[in-house]
Amino acid sequence: MNVLVLGGAGYIGSHAVYQLIELGHTVVVVDNLQTGHRGAIHREAIFHQGDIRNRHFLREVFAREKIDAVLHFAANSIVGESMSKPLAYFDNNVYGTQVLLEVMNEYQVKHIVFSSTAATYGEPQAVPITEDMPPLPTNAYGETKLAMEKMMKWCDVAYGIKFVSLRYFNVAGARQDAKIGEDHATETHLIPLVLQVALGKRDYITIFGDDYDTADGTCVRDYIHVEDLIEAHVLAMNYLKNQGESTIVNLGSSQGFSVKEIIDTARQVTGHAIPAKIGSRRAGDPSKLIASSSKAKQLLGWKPQRTEIDRIVADAWNWHKQHPDGFNE
Repeated sequence: MNVLVLGGAGYIGSHAVYQLIELGHTVVVVDNLQTGHRGAIHREAIFHQGDIRNRHFLREVFAREKIDAVLHFAANSIVGESMSKPLAYFDNNVYGTQVLLEVMNEYQVKHIVFSSTAATYGEPQAVPITEDMPPLPTNAYGETKLAMEKMMKWCDVAYGIKFVSLRYFNVAGARQDAKIGEDHATETHLIPLVLQVALGKRDYITIFGDDYDTADGTCVRDYIHVEDLIEAHVLAMNYLKNQGESTIVNLGSSQGFSVKEIIDTARQVTGHAIPAKIGSRRAGDPSKLIASSSKAKQLLGWKPQRTEIDRIVADAWNWHKQHPDGFNE
């Protein structure tokens, strides 16, 4: 198939491109390189640099490449930034998706796998989180992703565009060969921040609160290996090609690890002391977020293989150790 990967120069999107090419698909990457990296793009991918909000540009891509299915990773995704710049997030994420769906409809492309987020749920009513729990976002980023899902729902009703929205929990790790990995200009994710301490780029890691209602007092999160995550996208694409109906699916490991457990694992993996300091709680941080992934396993046949936290941290460390300055070396 000819698969269009939007945001294919980013952390998660680039891993999708690699897996799709290894499976024999022709992959077209669209990325404006706002947060993505040219060095992350597979050399066999067809790359078009541009913004999905540019309707003329996107039409040219669809006309030239004869797209069969779309994997949509293109979005701004920093929670804190979304709260100070909500209009920019709605413009890029929601309006960009509107233009994409318009062009998909024009060119009769009927299948899209969408990169959504657990942030659509907000404060969970119970753990593990299931897909039937009401979405109540507590930040603008989660609100934009929910709006994008709703737009796809009504485009299915009106135009027959089928979608699978994959709501991620905490994505981490890297390809085992360390060709690509996680590299953000503004890093907000725990595992790469901890590994920056091991690399000597930070003096210590801050633990935001140690008085939560958890076993060791620190927040618990569900971590999923990026390669397992992408395998779910491929399964979702095949599900749609086999006449599957539009649906929303959680992706996580269904197990939780605390901030202190992540730091301890990183110490073991890297052999570095990794000093930590306790800071005050961050507003809006739930004590525990763990996914139920039973729907993904039953509906898509998803079988994550890299669920051990030491494997996730080790693959991330392998990438960061070999590329201490990311793609800007």
